[in-house]
Amino acid sequence: MADPGSFAEKVKQQADIVRIVGDYVRLKKAGQNFVGLCPFHSEKTPSFAVHPVKQIYHCFGCGMGGDVFKFLMEVDKLEFREAVRAVAEKCGIPVPRERPRTPGEQVAGRERAQIAEMHREAAAFFVRQLEASPEGRAAQGYLEDRSLDRDTIAVFGIGYAPSAGEALCHHLRVKYSDKLLEASGLASKDASARLYDRFRRRIIFPIADDKGRVIAFGGRALGDDLPKYLNSPETKIYSKSAVLYHFDRAKQFIRQRGFAVLVEGYMDAIAVARAGTTNVVASCGTSLTEAQVKLLTRAQPRYVVVNFDPDAAGQAATERSLALLLEKEFDVRVLELGSSEGGAKADPDQFIRQYGAAEYQKRLEKAPAYVDYLIGRARKMDLTSAEGKLRAVNFLLSYVQRIPNRLLRSEWATRIAAQLGIEEPVLRESLRKAASDRRAEVKPRAEMMAPAARPAERRLIRMLVDAEEFRLRLAEEIRDHALHKDLESENVLAALTESVLASGGAAPDTVKTAEPLAEKDRRLLLAIVFEPAAPPTWAEAESCLLALRRRRIEADLAEVQKQIAGAPPPEAAEMKKLLATKQELRRRLKEMRD
Repeated sequence: MADPGSFAEKVKQQADIVRIVGDYVRLKKAGQNFVGLCPFHSEKTPSFAVHPVKQIYHCFGCGMGGDVFKFLMEVDKLEFREAVRAVAEKCGIPVPRERPRTPGEQVAGRERAQIAEMHREAAAFFVRQLEASPEGRAAQGYLEDRSLDRDTIAVFGIGYAPSAGEALCHHLRVKYSDKLLEASGLASKDASARLYDRFRRRIIFPIADDKGRVIAFGGRALGDDLPKYLNSPETKIYSKSAVLYHFDRAKQFIRQRGFAVLVEGYMDAIAVARAGTTNVVASCGTSLTEAQVKLLTRAQPRYVVVNFDPDAAGQAATERSLALLLEKEFDVRVLELGSSEGGAKADPDQFIRQYGAAEYQKRLEKAPAYVDYLIGRARKMDLTSAEGKLRAVNFLLSYVQRIPNRLLRSEWATRIAAQLGIEEPVLRESLRKAASDRRAEVKPRAEMMAPAARPAERRLIRMLVDAEEFRLRLAEEIRDHALHKDLESENVLAALTESVLASGGAAPDTVKTAEPLAEKDRRLLLAIVFEPAAPPTWAEAESCLLALRRRRIEADLAEVQKQIAGAPPPEAAEMKKLLATKQELRRRLKEMRD
């Protein structure tokens, strides 16, 4: 790529590939080479080698290899020219201007440079205000209440914007015009066109780009001022959707540890970093964007742990972020924080202050896969009816269908069916097919939704007619446990079961069996007999029987609950008995679902 005599070749000759790769990979000397864990694929035993003499790298596991430019192009997703410039900057080599810039480009470049300089000066101004002003000392009390010591405040460059409306403007006007002040986003205009400070009486968090340059600020109000958090507006150097707070510090730790923790706000990111998880970034109160995901990709995490706030907005942001991360083929886990007894939920900052860093690390290590989090959300829906299960399935499918890998989609569909207790064959097959086709929903079909016999009932009726090998065993199960009681198909199942038992397992005469039944039951039996059906298996029969057993327990549980809540309330002895029955029924129901 680097032509002889070119600037790129000059940079390559002066670059030390070991030092540059060492910013991304922890290298150890091994003979004449250096080795470490490959940043391009997951591994536990080092197979990534850097040759300091030949100035090349190679992974014996995944086959990636090349020179210093190739490494930066792959690890940071850069174009060749960008990689050359990046290596030159790391080596302190002046980069020549590629071509003369137009007057418009020169003006825009100077403006961007001045706005960047203004942000550096503003960051220093805010720090001085926190340290030296009377207001700032009061703001330090707030930070101390949030468990932030002086070292942490210094590391994160936290400052304070005074309540006086023009303090920063007065400070910057010495060097910069009002036009630049407004363009920087540090100042705003009132109705009379007078400039005033955007940030007033707020704790200030500097926001840096991936190279550590301050490009914006976030301000946390003291007192009851609204909004609680105020961010810089979009400027020529800042695009909110393309920045992750703390990424400049976290990127090397994400590469080293192999995963990233994604939180919502500044205080959460600071608290998690102080707790020892320095591979944390924040979306600054917004849902994750494609540009932020692309930035995150540059750090090469094997997986991402989403740890947003537990409120409704945080749950919505979690689900939107999951959808985007799944589309980009990330392995995602979700961490919800609460007390060890399962009490009130907490955001990361609250949790760490209350329970400590060690407990947070323990929870982080056990963060469940995204599908388990989503299934937990779905389980809070009504799963006692086919309609409720269909709604839960469609909620989950909107995420599963975003997974690009077809085999993985099918595996998750099977897992969802098992964990939601979806034994009904028709619904299970529809779920599997929708996941395979990447459809976002399962469309209801008559055999799913019809109140007259749910899919499990219909399948058992057909098996009593067709399943010669286990028809008698099936009839005995239904009779012995009264599984047909109170079902829409109770009369049909009773008639078929009686016929099978009476004949010792012979196939029932469906026409003769249907004759004494009521019109609706007769129609149901004959309709099911003419439906297309796969060959019956005992495994499928057990699945359908389990659905009926669970429905029986759910009905008994509802009846017990009704008696407990009755008026007048039961006597103490009766109440104790009812509560024990309720606990036992719940235990049995849980065993069936697990």
